[in-house]
Amino acid sequence: MKNIKFLLLGIFFAIVLSKSQAISWVRFYEMFRFQSFHMFGIIGSAIVISAIFMQLFKRGIIKDTHGNLIKPKEKEKGYVRTIVGGIFFGLGWGISGACAGPIFVILGFKFLPALILLISALIGAFIYGLLSKKLPN
Repeated sequence: MKNIKFLLLGIFFAIVLSKSQAISWVRFYEMFRFQSFHMFGIIGSAIVISAIFMQLFKRGIIKDTHGNLIKPKEKEKGYVRTIVGGIFFGLGWGISGACAGPIFVILGFKFLPALILLISALIGAFIYGLLSKKLPN
Protein backbone atom coordinates (compact mmCIF):
# COMPACT_ATOMS: atom_id res chain seq x y z
CA MET A 1 0.00 0.00 0.00
CA LYS A 2 2.91 2.37 0.53
CA ASN A 3 3.52 2.53 -3.23
CA ILE A 4 -0.07 3.43 -4.11
CA LYS A 5 1.02 6.99 -4.95
CA PHE A 6 3.22 5.61 -7.74
CA LEU A 7 0.36 3.53 -9.12
CA LEU A 8 -1.90 6.59 -9.09
CA LEU A 9 0.81 8.69 -10.74
CA GLY A 10 1.20 6.01 -13.44
CA ILE A 11 -2.54 5.93 -14.07
CA PHE A 12 -2.60 9.73 -14.31
CA PHE A 13 0.34 9.67 -16.74
CA ALA A 14 -1.42 7.03 -18.88
CA ILE A 15 -4.54 9.18 -19.01
CA VAL A 16 -2.48 12.23 -20.03
CA LEU A 17 -0.70 10.25 -22.77
CA SER A 18 -3.96 8.90 -24.17
CA LYS A 19 -5.88 12.19 -23.99
CA SER A 20 -3.01 14.12 -25.60
CA GLN A 21 -2.99 11.54 -28.41
CA ALA A 22 0.68 10.77 -27.72
CA ILE A 23 -0.05 7.10 -28.44
CA SER A 24 -1.66 7.67 -31.85
CA TRP A 25 0.24 6.45 -34.90
CA VAL A 26 -1.50 9.19 -36.90
CA ARG A 27 0.21 11.83 -34.72
CA PHE A 28 3.58 10.10 -35.21
CA TYR A 29 2.99 9.97 -38.96
CA GLU A 30 2.18 13.68 -39.02
CA MET A 31 5.30 14.42 -36.98
CA PHE A 32 7.66 12.44 -39.21
CA ARG A 33 6.20 14.15 -42.28
CA PHE A 34 6.42 17.59 -40.60
CA GLN A 35 2.69 18.10 -41.10
CA SER A 36 1.80 18.93 -37.50
CA PHE A 37 3.38 20.58 -34.47
CA HIS A 38 1.38 18.43 -32.02
CA MET A 39 4.02 15.80 -31.16
CA PHE A 40 6.89 18.29 -31.35
CA GLY A 41 5.05 20.33 -28.72
CA ILE A 42 4.61 17.31 -26.47
CA ILE A 43 8.24 16.21 -26.86
CA GLY A 44 9.51 19.78 -26.44
CA SER A 45 7.54 20.30 -23.25
CA ALA A 46 8.83 16.95 -21.92
CA ILE A 47 12.41 18.10 -22.59
CA VAL A 48 11.85 21.40 -20.78
CA ILE A 49 10.21 19.70 -17.78
CA SER A 50 12.99 17.08 -17.65
CA ALA A 51 15.68 19.77 -17.74
CA ILE A 52 14.02 21.60 -14.86
CA PHE A 53 13.77 18.42 -12.78
CA MET A 54 17.39 17.48 -13.53
CA GLN A 55 18.49 20.87 -12.19
CA LEU A 56 16.37 20.34 -9.08
CA PHE A 57 17.98 16.90 -8.58
CA LYS A 58 21.49 18.29 -9.05
CA ARG A 59 20.88 21.10 -6.56
CA GLY A 60 19.50 18.68 -3.96
CA ILE A 61 16.06 20.26 -3.85
CA ILE A 62 14.28 17.02 -4.78
CA LYS A 63 15.17 13.85 -2.86
CA ASP A 64 14.14 10.22 -3.19
CA THR A 65 11.41 8.61 -1.09
CA HIS A 66 13.92 7.88 1.70
CA GLY A 67 15.19 11.47 1.87
CA ASN A 68 18.49 10.71 0.10
CA LEU A 69 19.95 13.04 -2.50
CA ILE A 70 19.49 12.00 -6.11
CA LYS A 71 22.80 12.33 -7.93
CA PRO A 72 22.52 11.81 -11.69
CA LYS A 73 25.66 10.31 -13.24
CA GLU A 74 27.59 12.40 -15.69
CA LYS A 75 27.62 10.75 -19.10
CA GLU A 76 30.54 10.53 -21.47
CA LYS A 77 30.25 12.61 -24.60
CA GLY A 78 29.76 10.34 -27.57
CA TYR A 79 28.42 11.75 -30.78
CA VAL A 80 28.68 8.58 -32.87
CA ARG A 81 26.71 6.44 -30.42
CA THR A 82 24.12 9.18 -30.01
CA ILE A 83 23.61 9.51 -33.76
CA VAL A 84 23.55 5.75 -34.41
CA GLY A 85 21.26 5.11 -31.43
CA GLY A 86 18.94 7.91 -32.55
CA ILE A 87 18.78 6.48 -36.05
CA PHE A 88 17.85 3.02 -34.76
CA PHE A 89 15.33 4.47 -32.32
CA GLY A 90 13.77 6.62 -35.03
CA LEU A 91 13.64 3.73 -37.49
CA GLY A 92 11.93 1.50 -34.93
CA TRP A 93 9.53 4.29 -34.09
CA GLY A 94 8.76 4.95 -37.75
CA ILE A 95 8.38 1.29 -38.73
CA SER A 96 6.23 0.32 -35.75
CA GLY A 97 4.21 3.52 -35.70
CA ALA A 98 4.57 3.71 -31.93
CA CYS A 99 6.99 5.20 -29.45
CA ALA A 100 8.54 2.79 -26.97
CA GLY A 101 7.64 4.99 -23.99
CA PRO A 102 3.88 4.45 -23.85
CA ILE A 103 3.85 0.75 -24.80
CA PHE A 104 1.91 -0.17 -21.67
CA VAL A 105 -0.66 2.56 -22.33
CA ILE A 106 -1.09 1.29 -25.89
CA LEU A 107 -1.62 -2.23 -24.45
CA GLY A 108 -4.83 -0.92 -22.90
CA PHE A 109 -6.17 0.24 -26.25
CA LYS A 110 -4.81 -2.13 -28.90
CA PHE A 111 -3.69 -5.29 -27.12
CA LEU A 112 -2.30 -7.47 -29.93
CA PRO A 113 -0.36 -4.79 -31.85
CA ALA A 114 1.04 -3.43 -28.58
CA LEU A 115 1.99 -6.92 -27.43
CA ILE A 116 3.94 -7.42 -30.67
CA LEU A 117 5.57 -4.01 -30.09
CA LEU A 118 6.46 -4.92 -26.50
CA ILE A 119 7.97 -8.27 -27.49
CA SER A 120 9.95 -6.58 -30.29
CA ALA A 121 11.24 -3.93 -27.88
CA LEU A 122 12.32 -6.60 -25.40
CA ILE A 123 14.09 -8.57 -28.14
CA GLY A 124 15.86 -5.38 -29.26
CA ALA A 125 16.93 -4.59 -25.70
CA PHE A 126 18.19 -8.17 -25.28
CA ILE A 127 20.22 -7.98 -28.51
CA TYR A 128 21.65 -4.63 -27.42
CA GLY A 129 22.63 -6.17 -24.09
CA LEU A 130 24.48 -8.94 -25.92
CA LEU A 131 26.27 -6.55 -28.26
CA SER A 132 26.82 -3.54 -25.99
CA LYS A 133 30.33 -4.55 -24.94
CA LYS A 134 31.39 -4.91 -28.57
CA LEU A 135 29.92 -1.63 -29.83
CA PRO A 136 32.01 1.53 -30.13
CA ASN A 137 31.59 4.19 -27.45
